[in-house]
Amino acid sequence: MSNQFSNSVLLIPALNEEEALGPLLAEIRTHCPGLKIVVINDASEDKTSAVARDAGAVVLDLPVNLGVAGAMQTGFRWAFEHGYRFAIRCDSDGQHPPASIPALLCHMEASGVDLVIGSRALADNSFENSLLRRLGIEYLSRFLSIICRHRVTDPTSGFQIVNRLLMYYFAHEYPSDYPEPESLALLRRQGYRFSEFGVPFRPRQGGDSSLHGLHSLYFAFKVTLSLLVDRARSVDARYSRSELEKKLA
Repeated sequence: MSNQFSNSVLLIPALNEEEALGPLLAEIRTHCPGLKIVVINDASEDKTSAVARDAGAVVLDLPVNLGVAGAMQTGFRWAFEHGYRFAIRCDSDGQHPPASIPALLCHMEASGVDLVIGSRALADNSFENSLLRRLGIEYLSRFLSIICRHRVTDPTSGFQIVNRLLMYYFAHEYPSDYPEPESLALLRRQGYRFSEFGVPFRPRQGGDSSLHGLHSLYFAFKVTLSLLVDRARSVDARYSRSELEKKLA
């Protein structure tokens, strides 16, 4: 089993997640033995960093809070510089089941895409979000599917795998406001390919989500505006898939 993970690294952005992080790391060790784990501690004020180190993870301590986008960009840069073929992103709140990582990696290998997204919408037994959150996600899914010209079922999923090309791209260019949906729209314009794979998400194992009630609809509205602004900007040809294939060959 460990051979499957020899060229992969698991990136976990974490902010004040000492409650959920320990059990999550233990679960990862059980289901993914040999997988390198890197926790990007986003200037937590609790024992997140100590919990991660005690569990044997590599810890990148950010001196100031950068948000999930800044934390992930740090992780992508570390993963690329250390030569990994695949970088797996898993949130620290316990929603993403580590038992699904091997299947996601197999799908990544078989599909040949640049990004695989673990989608709760394609799973048979994910927990149910609130009605307003489901409405917000459904709206974003439809909107992104139109502008990406590719079906999107779970635009806010943080359970993802990227290949080396996208690792390099995201290490240099990564949306700071709404990274999950914005990055999908941007990478499609740059010629990258993505696929979704059904994964049964779980309730958060600790902490509170900022997306609840009317905040979910407000979030969808703000993301729509950001995506429209992104469409008006020209893409940076230096990071197109075709250019990076030649540069990183």
